[in-house]
Amino acid sequence: MTKLKMYCMCLYNNHLNNVKKLNYLPVGLGTNKFNNEWIRDNIGDNISSKNKYYGEYTFYYWFWKNVLPTIDDGTWIGFCGYRYHWSNQNNKKSDEITKLVNNSNFQSFILQKIPIEWNKYNVILGEEFFVNKWKLMKIVKKGFRILLKYPFAFKKNNQNIKLHFDVFHGEGNLDKAIDLLDISEREDFRNFTRKKSSFNRENLFICKSKELVNSYFESIFPWLEKCEKVFGFDLQGYSETRIYAFLAERYLSYWFNKYSKPLVWPIFFFDTNKNNLQL
Repeated sequence: MTKLKMYCMCLYNNHLNNVKKLNYLPVGLGTNKFNNEWIRDNIGDNISSKNKYYGEYTFYYWFWKNVLPTIDDGTWIGFCGYRYHWSNQNNKKSDEITKLVNNSNFQSFILQKIPIEWNKYNVILGEEFFVNKWKLMKIVKKGFRILLKYPFAFKKNNQNIKLHFDVFHGEGNLDKAIDLLDISEREDFRNFTRKKSSFNRENLFICKSKELVNSYFESIFPWLEKCEKVFGFDLQGYSETRIYAFLAERYLSYWFNKYSKPLVWPIFFFDTNKNNLQL
């Protein structure tokens, strides 16, 4: 049977029991104190102190530097969070599953083994988030300045990843970041953000090629480090503070779609910290 190693990223010690019930590997993020039952991203070669800004990517960095070389070839390596989980089926959309799941039926939805459909793929990405489905009032509230400058920008056909990033994470910030990319990726990624109106959500993926995972990390972390010199860490509000994670989310979608043929799969929301799972 093909192995699945699923790392569940958490923020606090009290998440532990529910993660263990899932038979997932518990990961403690950031500089919070976790006991020895946790895999911690603040030991060894790490960037754990940046978790406030990088989100999941402080663990990805730690995993890349400290664990990835030891993974057996052909093992499916997966990442989830205590609130975002991979479904065990592909016959319902993420939002549909989120509405259906509860304490008593959680186990019937959660991924525990490799589905047969995955045999022809080496990467699984979350369902796409469509940026051209904004509500009118949200557009007016968040993008009023841009709307005044570019009144045609918010026509549905003009709504792309770049516009969405400009509105929610600072006008021009995505272009500043793209300018720092390695030249081999720069224009391809720029075109991706201008032509696409969707990206794979949640900064999560599952992959059975450790060489592919390594190549992705080799591409993204030097870029994010360059971005630090432009944006720094004196950032205000969630949308600005997490800019590195938001950049990475768009880049993850671009990179894996460029270098592999991923299968899109549902990720549903269920906060295991607020619910006592009946497993």
